[in-house]
Amino acid sequence: MVSGSRYKKTGKDETQMNRSIPQRLAALRSLMQEKGMDAYLIPTDDFHASEYVGDHFKCRQYMTGFTGSAGTAVVMQDMAGLWTDGRYFIQAAEQLEGSTVTLFRMGEPGVPTVHAFLEEHMPKGGCLGFDGRTVSAREADELERELAKKDVSLKCEEDLVGMIWTDRPGLSAEPVKELEVRWAGRSRADKCAQIRSAMQERGADVFVLTTLDDIAWLLNIRGGDVPCNPVVLSYLVMTQKDIVLFANGSVFPEQVREALASDGVEIRAYDAVYEYVAGLEKGQRVLLCKAKANSRLVAGLPEGVTLLDEENLTLLPKAIKNPVEVENERIAHIKDGVAVTKFIYWLKKNVGKIPMTEISAAEYLDRLRAQQENNMGNSFEPIISYGPHAAMNHYSATPETDVPIEPHGLLLADTGGQYLEGTTDVTRTIVMGPVTEEQKLYFTAVLRGTLNLAAAKFRYGCRGVNLDYLARGPLWELGKDFNHGTGHGVGYYLNVHEAPNGIRWRIVPERNDSAVLEEGMITSDEPGYYVEGQYGIRHENLIVCKKAQETEFGPFLCFEHLTMVPFDLDGIVPEQMSERERALLNAYHKEVYEKISPYLEAEEAQWLKEATREI
Repeated sequence: MVSGSRYKKTGKDETQMNRSIPQRLAALRSLMQEKGMDAYLIPTDDFHASEYVGDHFKCRQYMTGFTGSAGTAVVMQDMAGLWTDGRYFIQAAEQLEGSTVTLFRMGEPGVPTVHAFLEEHMPKGGCLGFDGRTVSAREADELERELAKKDVSLKCEEDLVGMIWTDRPGLSAEPVKELEVRWAGRSRADKCAQIRSAMQERGADVFVLTTLDDIAWLLNIRGGDVPCNPVVLSYLVMTQKDIVLFANGSVFPEQVREALASDGVEIRAYDAVYEYVAGLEKGQRVLLCKAKANSRLVAGLPEGVTLLDEENLTLLPKAIKNPVEVENERIAHIKDGVAVTKFIYWLKKNVGKIPMTEISAAEYLDRLRAQQENNMGNSFEPIISYGPHAAMNHYSATPETDVPIEPHGLLLADTGGQYLEGTTDVTRTIVMGPVTEEQKLYFTAVLRGTLNLAAAKFRYGCRGVNLDYLARGPLWELGKDFNHGTGHGVGYYLNVHEAPNGIRWRIVPERNDSAVLEEGMITSDEPGYYVEGQYGIRHENLIVCKKAQETEFGPFLCFEHLTMVPFDLDGIVPEQMSERERALLNAYHKEVYEKISPYLEAEEAQWLKEATREI
């Protein structure tokens, strides 16, 4: 049971898995001993520094039983540890129970970082092992430098987890499709010309690109090799003359292959990239991002090349959506708003009357989204969490944890869709019946933060860190807070989390989400409040940055709501809101009704009219 609740904490399958974790750890330790390794590092990453990874790459999950999307494991002969962030503290504590793996809560007082732990606990003259394809070149450099004090050596050529994982899934090989210019807004040739121009400015002869969403954006292709992220397992190398795409050629239909070839893109085998970079000529200047490129790839560069370690040249152009993308996103969010509004109506009308659980509710919403034209599936695994489950930021129901939704308390629904017109991500906390005055207090405080941030007007040059207080202020006034960022960038029919824009109260360098906000960037606005074992609240809209005005002080920017879904008035205490905040909510709800009601059935539209009434 979750602490203080009647909900199951660990299902039978998870319990069984936790019993097998010590056996897997024993097998890994035996291999480590054979290879002369004192510790083995297991990150979440695939070979491309992806946030979410396909089943083939879930080594950390296989070795620990923890299923969250962020975390790093360290295995030594006398201990195994799992480091994860505040979004996953509750989930990780539950999933690691009985596994013999110790949880290290990142950022908490007295908790060392992974590197600090290794620095303290590695024996002098010891050896640290990891699969160099899953650790970035920058992190490998840092580890080498930090552990040099103890003469620790690194072995990064072997995938030890792969050696003991007998039923490991194969590499994904989903078909590739081309994203037409009417969706992308710019041609592949135009984008490649822009990147080649940037290469010239930086004096780079070769650009090595390893991040999957950047490659998909640059080449106007989409795939399905990472669940919910329409990307293709691939590497790309660009010069002024050539573009070589290293991927599984069999997944490219002839038409796509020909279109790529007409723009000078040659397809070679996925693993051939290592041989290719090893064959680069002495004197060439190679630009890549060591924070994203894997250490084995970078270690393979020949002596005599000059390495330019910079952000990917595609990073900013991808984040700044062009006018076609922004207009398409408005369309995507109306479609998505119709689906989510119908879902909220269905929940409120039927709770307590028909059986519904977290999983069945998620499936119902999936069906509503699938009815929308150009829907391409979910943008992430749906988070439908009822009651105490909502206190876990990124809880995702399984058959073992699934619970009925009842006509009381709060339901948190954090979901998103992929459309040819763009990517959506929306959270609504829905009042299912009677709630406490405390819950209404925090429901309203969180909503005030969401509205205030979306209404910001600011000078060009501001970053998310300059604006975060607008979202946290109502909670901070109550002496409360939430343990996650306030907003993240969002891709265009790509990854739901996209650098370099973001909103948080302090800069976290490794997140790379503190860029200057630019016109066309899409960011989430999602403050929350969570009480472990009781309830969770989060309100999330996607907002697009646009020009407000220009004065003698320069350009000023503001945000426009993309998400079009009502907030639940049943959870609001109007007296807690300022006159301005009530006006902001009323104006937003007026727009929601105008844009969504034409697509609803008469009874749904009548309900929406009441759900968006002025307060």
